[in-house]
Amino acid sequence: MELNIVLVQPQIPQNTGNIARTCAVTGARLHIIRPMGFTPTDKHLKRAGLDYWSYLDITYYDDLDDFFSRNDGEYFYFTTKAPNCYSDVSYPDRSFLFFGREDAGLPERLLFENMKRCVRIPMKSTLRSLNLSNSVAIGVY
Repeated sequence: MELNIVLVQPQIPQNTGNIARTCAVTGARLHIIRPMGFTPTDKHLKRAGLDYWSYLDITYYDDLDDFFSRNDGEYFYFTTKAPNCYSDVSYPDRSFLFFGREDAGLPERLLFENMKRCVRIPMKSTLRSLNLSNSVAIGVY
C-alpha cells in the first residue's frame, strides 16, 4: 500500500526530521509544501532524521496549488476540528494524509471545503493538540 504524508508549511525542523524518519522506516512518501520555517539543510532537521535521509522519498512544492496539480489520490485532512475519528476511516491505496503547521494547523478554507475528509485524533478537549511528529506517527500506523 502506498501511503503519502503531506506537511503544509511545517515550521519546526526537529518535527519534520522526526516525520522524515517515520516515513523512511515505514516506506511512506513525504510531501512538503512551502513556505517552511527552516531550510532543507538545517542542522536540526538533519540531526532529527539521523542517517535515514537516503531512504526517504521526498518532494517539495511551492504551494497547495502546485501540490494538487501534481498528485492524485484520496486526501484526508488531520485536524482537531473534525467530526470523524481517524481510526474509523478506511484508507485506500495512494492515500494522502495532510498535516498543518505546528502553530496554525491546516488552512480553514481547505478544511471547510473537505469536511467529510477531515479526521481527528481523540484527545482531551481542554488541551490544544498533540505534537506534529506524534500526530503523523499515529496517522501512519
